[in-house]
Amino acid sequence: AAQFWSMASLASDKQHELVKGELIEMPPPNRVNSILAAFLVYALRKHIEEAEIEGYVLGADGGYTLSEMDVRVPDVSFIFKSRLPNPADREAIIAPDIAVEVISPSETPRLVHEKTALYLQAGTSLVWNIYPEDKIVEVWTSGDSNTLRMQMLDSTHTLTGGIILPKFSVAIDLIFKQIIP
Repeated sequence: AAQFWSMASLASDKQHELVKGELIEMPPPNRVNSILAAFLVYALRKHIEEAEIEGYVLGADGGYTLSEMDVRVPDVSFIFKSRLPNPADREAIIAPDIAVEVISPSETPRLVHEKTALYLQAGTSLVWNIYPEDKIVEVWTSGDSNTLRMQMLDSTHTLTGGIILPKFSVAIDLIFKQIIP
């Protein structure tokens, strides 16, 4: 992971992730994904400010070293300040409290599931996978004995912060209204 951060800083015009020890160049997000991610950054940031919660909301340029072999960059993330005392220490092995991935059509279900499982196994409490084309959100948590639990939400539901941000909520239809012309 340390070598990844050295190489990534040299190639700062492109985004990379370290996946099972392999350096992977990430394609730039499309506009729709970027609009949805920006909306969620705003909604989370507004909530933690209003609720006076000590935490960081990061966009797609804030990576996490999940293990020596995996560095991932969620589209949006939240982490309590108490868990990240030195934000400049990129090599610290730590997972976000909430990871948000806006899923591109090119991402296979297998890759999405592997990434989701990696976040949860690394200590992330809540993963939101946003599917713009289908206008659904998968909410993933880990249960007893490291089992993964998923709840699928559509436009009739509300996305909440679960046990991490219990008073956070945003209507799913409001999320997807951001991309309707």
